[in-house]
Amino acid sequence: MNRFNLLPVLFVALILGLWELFVRILAVPVFILPPPSCILTVALVRAPQILPHAAITLTEILLGIGLALCTAIPLAIIMFARPSLEKAFAPFLVASQAIPVFALAPLLVVWLGYGIASKVFMAWIIIFFPICISLLEGFKSCDKEYRVLFRLMGAPFFKTLILLYWPWALPRFFAGLKLGVTVATIGAVIGEWVGAQQGLGFLMIQSNARLQVDLVFAAILWLTAMGLALWWLVGVLEKKIIKWK
Repeated sequence: MNRFNLLPVLFVALILGLWELFVRILAVPVFILPPPSCILTVALVRAPQILPHAAITLTEILLGIGLALCTAIPLAIIMFARPSLEKAFAPFLVASQAIPVFALAPLLVVWLGYGIASKVFMAWIIIFFPICISLLEGFKSCDKEYRVLFRLMGAPFFKTLILLYWPWALPRFFAGLKLGVTVATIGAVIGEWVGAQQGLGFLMIQSNARLQVDLVFAAILWLTAMGLALWWLVGVLEKKIIKWK
């Protein structure tokens, strides 16, 4: 392990060590701020209780990612092919991010119910924008000389899209996807906070009401692990697809 990989580990270890020391020295009650050792113990010991909730939240996130990909990619292509449509859709795209997700969550529960649909839609709202905009900007960043070359060779738009624009935009697309999957947990958990019967967000709310703060932190730890795992998987996929990067 080189020093660049070791530095983040040492930094995290330092933060956790200071946290543990601060709580132990000041004798902070567990129901206010548990030490990292206690959080890790609860996360492992109570894993049989946490994991079913984590599976529900992960399902919501994955469905949200799938829905975002199915809508963001076609819309980015359409807006790139027709700049007039980009101007028409841009205000709605910006508005979808300007509205606080907390304001939308209760409405989505009313419209879509307490089931999985409202949580998937919440995750989709957060993931959709970075993927769509990153891909669109990737298309637009294509070198002008290559565009002219394909035009002179008589290549139609969709062939140029597949052979030129799409490979050119892939690095930005994956950058947007990485951002999307890491914040996808926010949408799903907020939806569960507002109205749910299962999921990590539901577990957090229930545990917080019972002053089981260690269990709240344990749920956050599992949620963080899920976000990091998704980010890592996207990175692996990026390296396999963009071999020239």
